[in-house]
Amino acid sequence: MAEAHRVEERSARRTPGLGEVIGRLLAEARSLVADYTELAVLDARRAAIRLAWLLGAVLVAAVLIVTTWMGLVAAAVVFMLGHGASWVTALIVAAVVNLAGAGALAWWMFALIKELPFTALLRQLRGNAPQKPQ
Repeated sequence: MAEAHRVEERSARRTPGLGEVIGRLLAEARSLVADYTELAVLDARRAAIRLAWLLGAVLVAAVLIVTTWMGLVAAAVVFMLGHGASWVTALIVAAVVNLAGAGALAWWMFALIKELPFTALLRQLRGNAPQKPQ
């Protein structure tokens, strides 16, 4: 009787074959990849929503800055008119100040464009030596 019980125990504790182990391994790997993919998708969705809010806030801030600038230029024109300047002179001064601001902004933008995006990555992929700091 005891021997029959041992035989049943051995058959119940049968070690899985190589095919079963590989099958379980593939199923676990697939589940792990699915979990990480879901996490990446949820993180990307959250990042996209935050980016949309950020861009909306930047747009509102830009409108407020532009209206403030227009108010300052109008105040400067009124100030010049109050001190005896002609309309033409006051408006020309306002236009020159606006052009100077636009020129400074364009100069800053061109400085940003000089360094293309992903230069460090492209340099590493091509196997080039790093450039000396400027």
